[in-house]
Amino acid sequence: AQAFADEIDKARMDTDSVGGIVECRIFGLPAGLGEPVFDRLDADLAKAVMSIGACKGVEIGLGFESARHRASQINDQMAIVDGKPVFLSNNSGGIQGGISNGETVILRAAFKPTPSIALAQRTVTKYGQEKTIGIKGRHDPCIVPRAVVVVEAMCALTVLDHLLSWRAYE
Repeated sequence: AQAFADEIDKARMDTDSVGGIVECRIFGLPAGLGEPVFDRLDADLAKAVMSIGACKGVEIGLGFESARHRASQINDQMAIVDGKPVFLSNNSGGIQGGISNGETVILRAAFKPTPSIALAQRTVTKYGQEKTIGIKGRHDPCIVPRAVVVVEAMCALTVLDHLLSWRAYE
């Protein structure tokens, strides 16, 4: 955390900005939230979080890292422990086939650096002329610390929506 705070301070001193990643963990969800096609829990979470300004990507569980492995390395295998079925890992991030599996949901969202910076940057006017601009005033060197609660809120709203739908089916 201190290294990231130092990086934000360095960006501020350089009149620049940095992006970052927010991780959200959702505990205690029952297995069975979501649908396999249209109302997938993972798709709805991703849509909600991607609707946050400056969010450029969402991954659940291993996410993009899973593309570097074989299924035999990352499949969430199951076993019976104390008479109950349990997952031996949570590489899927608590969602399989669009449906919660009872494990902790793990979501990460990538946020781009704030584009409004004081450093001079090249652009083109509506008349097709090249121009250099520098935006004056107060600049956020990083919006990630403020995005944490927004990611949490969007995930909570999405989960609540799925819980209400799930309850209606019971």
